[in-house]
Amino acid sequence: MLVEDSLVVRHLLTHIVGRDPRLVLVAAVASGEEALEQIAAVRPDVISMDIRLPGIDGLETTRRIMAEHPTPIVVVADAVEDSSLRISMNALRAGALSVVEKPVATTHSGYDAVAGEICTQLRIMAQVPVIRRRPIGSEWAGRRAAPPAAPEPAPSDRPTVLAIAASTGGPPALARVIGGLPEDFPLPILVVQHMGAAFMEGFAAWLNGVVALPVALAQDGERVVGGRVYVAPGDRHLELGANGILRILDAPAVGGQRPAATVLFRSLARQAGPRGIGVLLTGMGEDGALGLLEMRRAGGDTMAEHESTAVVYGMPAAAVRLSAARSVLPLDRVAGQILRAVQPDPQP
Repeated sequence: MLVEDSLVVRHLLTHIVGRDPRLVLVAAVASGEEALEQIAAVRPDVISMDIRLPGIDGLETTRRIMAEHPTPIVVVADAVEDSSLRISMNALRAGALSVVEKPVATTHSGYDAVAGEICTQLRIMAQVPVIRRRPIGSEWAGRRAAPPAAPEPAPSDRPTVLAIAASTGGPPALARVIGGLPEDFPLPILVVQHMGAAFMEGFAAWLNGVVALPVALAQDGERVVGGRVYVAPGDRHLELGANGILRILDAPAVGGQRPAATVLFRSLARQAGPRGIGVLLTGMGEDGALGLLEMRRAGGDTMAEHESTAVVYGMPAAAVRLSAARSVLPLDRVAGQILRAVQPDPQP
């Protein structure tokens, strides 16, 4: 189902979907009200959602769909308009799975790349099982317990840097974890979030507005400072270099990803060893698992999100299969585990 108020863009999206033999258009509507009216009848596998709609906007339409007819939603947004970006990020928090760039025109130089990404995201997200949105933590009730956390590191190995990585479902998960850390959190936090390059600056600005710690895109050559969040820029790898200096690399993709979580985690294994913390959250694929394993082998404290709360249990599952995670935790317990590793209770 396509939800788009602009007739021109709706025709463009219809054309884009029609080019892919693996996709079938079941409805194309101009408003959130129409989408809510038709969804029960057409029962789409995936929805392409415009965020700026007349009447009920895309954010509220997303909330209602996820509450009443849970369906994978891909937000198609203008990547350069600040207000649209903020609404798009909040739509992810409300249950949408990913954000892709809105097509401009068939004559635009980037049209084919944008069209290809839209089809790829629609195909992939159509396979993601979704459930009605419930408060984080309620999914955990009645589930089998996560494995107990490993023993605390020795005092001489207290952590000095934290790296967190996520993909599909990542923005709200990152907001929950980083938002659970206090304003005086002592470690620098390095973040890899798989998202289109055009959205990364807006994502960092959105995250900065919903957590207590300051968030910005990482800059090549800057020295990390405790209590700050550094987000990998679009289509570039982020590494921790010697002496706490960040490196932004235009190196080939790793495992099909740039930025890659494995690149970031491997750099922590090299530079921080037992003083690094690595956290792998929800996401499609296997990025980050091998890097997290290297961190654990180097003595670092490694964590993966538990299946019960992961929007897509791909990346964390890969880490669990490799025994790369010392702790496997539902999302609402990750921040607490980080704080216990950084600021353990004093010995009696």
